[in-house]
Amino acid sequence: MTTDLNTLLTALYVKIDDGIGGTRCTGRPPRLSDSELVCLAVAQALLGFHSEARWLRFARAQLTCMFPYLPQRPGYNKRLRSALPLVKRVIRELATDTAFWFDNVWITDSTPVECGRSRPTVQRSDLAGWAAYGFCRSHSRWYWGLRLFLICTPAGMPITWALASPKIDEREVLAAMLDREPHLATDRPGLLLIADKGFASKEFEAELATRGVTLLRPSFKREKTRPGEPLLKSVRQLIESVNDTLKGQLGLEQHGGRTFEGVAVRVAQRILAMAAAIWHNHHINAPTTRSLIAFDH
Repeated sequence: MTTDLNTLLTALYVKIDDGIGGTRCTGRPPRLSDSELVCLAVAQALLGFHSEARWLRFARAQLTCMFPYLPQRPGYNKRLRSALPLVKRVIRELATDTAFWFDNVWITDSTPVECGRSRPTVQRSDLAGWAAYGFCRSHSRWYWGLRLFLICTPAGMPITWALASPKIDEREVLAAMLDREPHLATDRPGLLLIADKGFASKEFEAELATRGVTLLRPSFKREKTRPGEPLLKSVRQLIESVNDTLKGQLGLEQHGGRTFEGVAVRVAQRILAMAAAIWHNHHINAPTTRSLIAFDH
């Protein structure tokens, strides 16, 4: 494990332990604290271990100096699933601890999170009723699973995110995300939200306007050139780059989740790993804040 990753995990541990804390309960404290659990999950994502069994074997051989106690795979899986609320809190705390949080330009998009391929898997999976068939226009293929909706800053720092069925309209999901935390938009006067053509709708734009949000998207061929569109192409590549980081470097499509909680926490684990890297790079004034190169080996 590199010195950079060691430094990141140490800083993250201090941030969680001092500023956030874990779940407090009566009885004997766990041998692996919540802070250590979250750091262990971040290290797993950054080092590219998609299998929990392989990850724990590696950690026992290489990381006992940082994690003196490591649970067995069922215990680690159970602890990680129950830590989903804590992981969400840590993502938000890391975002608010950077200058990116105050950016009044947001980028949003959705990307497929495949959960199964064979017909028997679709019929027997515990995700049935939540996951569904959807079409990925970027790769011209059908898939069975969910869609990850992510709102982030141009630097890639996550603001908020959600998992939803691909059958649900993208505009409906985005509106629900903003309704869930209305202060996110109201606290930023003149907020500009950059999206693709899938979010096009006069009614939706009017609804965003009531929240003080201006939608910037590409125009259709039948439309006149929309304000700000000449700058849109270069900015739109940023969200594609963020999705590529989640999928190409953090293995979003290799999450291995088989239940609602399993998929949710594994997606959150990868978003947290990206947020932690951006947070750490920002505080050490690294030239590229979303770079994972220093932490992935």
